[in-house]
Parts: sequence; structure tokens; C-alpha cells
Amino acid sequence: MYKPPVNDMLSVLHDVLGFSHEDLDRETCEAVLDEASKLATSVLAPLNKIGDEQGAVLSDGQVKTADGFKDAYAAYCDGGWNAVPFDPEYGGQGLPWGISFAIQEMWQGANMSFGLCPLLTQGAVEAISSHGSQEQKDYYLSKMISGEWTGTMNLTEPQAGSDLGLLRSKAEPQGDGSYKISGQKIFITYGAHDLTDNIIHLVLAKTPDAPDDVRGISLFIVPKMLEDGSENTLSCIGLEHKLGIHASPTCTMDFDGATGYLIGEENMGLKYMFTMMNNARLSVGLQGVAIAEHAYQHALAYAKDRVQGKSFTSGERVSIDQHADVKRMLLDMRAKVMAGRLLTYSAAMSLDAYHHGGDEAALIRVGVLTPIVKSWCTDMSVDVASTGIQVHGGMGFIEETGAAQYYRDARILPIYEGTNGIQAADLAFRKTLFDQGAGVKALLEEYKADIDDSYYQMAMKFTEVILGAGAEKDMDRVAGLAHSYLQVLALVIGGALLSQAAQQNEDFKELWAYFSSHVLPHAKAYAAVTQ
Repeated sequence: MYKPPVNDMLSVLHDVLGFSHEDLDRETCEAVLDEASKLATSVLAPLNKIGDEQGAVLSDGQVKTADGFKDAYAAYCDGGWNAVPFDPEYGGQGLPWGISFAIQEMWQGANMSFGLCPLLTQGAVEAISSHGSQEQKDYYLSKMISGEWTGTMNLTEPQAGSDLGLLRSKAEPQGDGSYKISGQKIFITYGAHDLTDNIIHLVLAKTPDAPDDVRGISLFIVPKMLEDGSENTLSCIGLEHKLGIHASPTCTMDFDGATGYLIGEENMGLKYMFTMMNNARLSVGLQGVAIAEHAYQHALAYAKDRVQGKSFTSGERVSIDQHADVKRMLLDMRAKVMAGRLLTYSAAMSLDAYHHGGDEAALIRVGVLTPIVKSWCTDMSVDVASTGIQVHGGMGFIEETGAAQYYRDARILPIYEGTNGIQAADLAFRKTLFDQGAGVKALLEEYKADIDDSYYQMAMKFTEVILGAGAEKDMDRVAGLAHSYLQVLALVIGGALLSQAAQQNEDFKELWAYFSSHVLPHAKAYAAVTQ
């Protein structure tokens, strides 16, 4: 059974990253996390396997979620958990992202299929808060923040995956400030469900005279239910049958002249979309940490219970967690999870530094960390979940043990919200070439004292190679190096953070010793591509 690692979370926040807030001392944070842990452990985690087995069902145009999900969502909202990070003006609790990420890790770790619903609502709230009109904020935000209404992101179309310039959805102005939205969107998470009466869709579409590329994209609010109580002309016409996250309804949405309302200005949808996407990218990285933690706990419990083989020392039969290779696998899992948690929470606290203090350097720091967190933490989750299956041996390949679900669920994460190849390109082009490496170099300098100098120099040299290729206009070389570049930065920065953690907490010393000798050296292999 999943148990949120509250002590690890508190230590990462307070001991390592220096979390501080006038209303949230360590004792208060612990009380908040303990309360969230109760919901995660007693309500959400028991539904994880049920949801995987039942899935969501589409019948007569209506989507029914798995048994228990509707009541769980009501309990989640009643506890005020949906409102944690949002503006108090609209009913939010205004808590920092640092503590919010720790709380959200619990929802995703306990039941990722459930956690996807509030994750998408969070992105929609951020977009409306940042770019919507005052009237739109007043009408939508309080109900979305409370959880009474949920939100979605409608981006992808059958012919347009990551290439949004190929979008065909149309928005016809009606002369009264509204638009008629027509088109089909695919892969829409929680595009239809029975958890709430209203769903607020944020939809990318093009107006009639818009440029025929990404410059012509606009963003619209398209609610399931209109203000007069009537249903909008949109529908879920299909549910995807997926490798994992079965309980999360992944919908094909059809907009048949649905009434929509422009957010901000026409043709600015790509800019507004990135408010949603950047928020979601950090959250998806957090999902990677969360599901990897659950896979680790599941493997550890199995290893402690499974008696197999004998001890070389005593000759007695022992549980497999006493065998050297299983010890290695478990340590590998935990060390990588901890490095991912440190990376993710560090990014969250930089968000706080920007939002609450206007620290522009913190915003640049978040920009650099976002593709690293999203990419490395999600790849790590697949790796860790796969190792969890290995710990189970042959039983890991059998669905009834539950180990396979973590792998199946995790596998979508490197694809979600911009594939990890796109994340690497974002790091190399937009986050390195754009400012001549200033943001990356500042981040590496921050951790110089916490990592062996050879790794620091290696990461700095790789940055110079990227900059050199950019200066020579050899963009194919930049693109070809991008994946390895991201891996080097992730390992070096994650390693430095884990080194800090080991200095602050005895419990993390073994993790750092393993990471520094078995995981961090992989950075040298990735850096070798620059030779």
C-alpha cells in the first residue's frame, strides 16, 4: 500500500532547499502533509487497481468513471485540496508551490489516473488567471479552483501532434463577442466524465483570416454547459484504449459549432498555451517522481516478504531484499527518485521566488529546469518502474501483483506535454542559445561547490559546444546533441542536489554514495558525444 514519504518531503523542503514561509513553519507543513497523506492513503490509493481494471466507459455519449472515483473526487474537493496553490481572491488557499508540489506528489503517487484531472484543471486555471479578461476570471475561476468545475487542454488533432501549425479547428466570430468553434481534438484528458456537471475546455483554433501557421492560433474557453444552463454543442465521440492510465478518460472531442469565448487577443494562442504547457510540464515531471516512488514502495514491500534463496553468511533462507543484487536495484530506485524529487521541488520553489518576490533570475532558473524536470524525471519513472518489475522476478510480469501497472502508467509521461525530444530541443535552443547560455551557466555555478569539479567542467564545456554549434548556424548539430546535453545537466544538477541532501540528512548519505558512483558517471558517456 502506498504511503506518502512525508519525512523525505519535509527534509527536502526544509533541510535541503531552505523552504520558508511566514505562515508555514516545519510543524505546520508536517500537519498539512499528514492530512493530505490520509486522503492519499485511505481513499485514492485503494482505487488505483480498481481504476486500472475497470477503466472509464463511454455509453450513449456519456463517460462513466471507475467505481469510487466520483466519491473520491468529492472528498478531495470537500477537503479544499483543489484550491491549495491558487489565488485567495477566487477561493484559493494561496499556498506556495513548494508545499503544493509535495501535496500533489501524493495524489499522483497514490493514483495517477485520478491525479490527472486536477492537474489539467490547474493548467486551465493558470491560463485564465494569466490571460483571461476580468469578466472571465470572475465567472470561471472560483468554481474551477474549488473543483466544482474541471478544466481541460484541447490542443492535439489527428493530423497535428506536436506541429500545431497544422491545426484545422475553426473559430467563427458571431458579432456578439462569442465564436462558433468547429473541429475535432484527440487525446483530451478528462474531456468528458461524471465527476462534475461542467467542464471548461480551453481550445486552440484559428479564426477565418488568421495566418496559416502557428502565428494564427487563438485560444478559446468552450464550456460544456453555457451560462443559461443549456448544453454546448460539443461531445465525446470516443475513448482511447491505452497501455496504461485506464481510469483516466482520454477523449476524442467533437466541437460542432460550439459557443466559445476568446482568451486575450486573436492569434496569441500559442503564447497563452505555453502558460498551460509550462505549468503542466513541471507537474508531469512531478508525476514521474510520484509514480516512481510508488513503484519503489511496492517493490520494497514485495522484496521484504518474498523468501527465496539462502544467506551466504548464515546459510539460512532469507527474504530477497537481503540479496546483494536486489539491494542494488532497490537502492538504485530510491536514489533516482530522491534526485528527481530534489530537482522538481527546487523548480517549484523557484516559481515561488518569482511569483512572490518578482525575482527575474528565479524565472530564468525555472525556464532552464522545466525541460530537465519534465524529461529526466519521466524517463526515470519508466526506468524505476521497470526495475520494480525486475525485483518481482517472474511475478512482476503477472498483472495480479500490481507491479506492471506502474510501468504501464508511467510510459505515457515521456510523451505527455511535449515529448522528451521536444524538451531537449527546448533546453538547447530556447534555454541555451537564446541567452548565450547565461541561465544554464548561472545554474551550474550555483551547484559548483556540491559536485566534483570534473562534472562541473564537463557540463560547462558541453554548454560551450552547444553555443559554438549555434554560432556556426549548425542547427542540426545542436538538435543532435540536445538529448545528451539534457542528460548531462540533469545528472550533474540532480547529483549536486543529492550531495546537498546527504550533507543535511544522514538518511540520504547512502543514496548519494550510490548515485555518485553508479548513476552520475553516466554523464561522462553522454558528454562523450561532443568529442
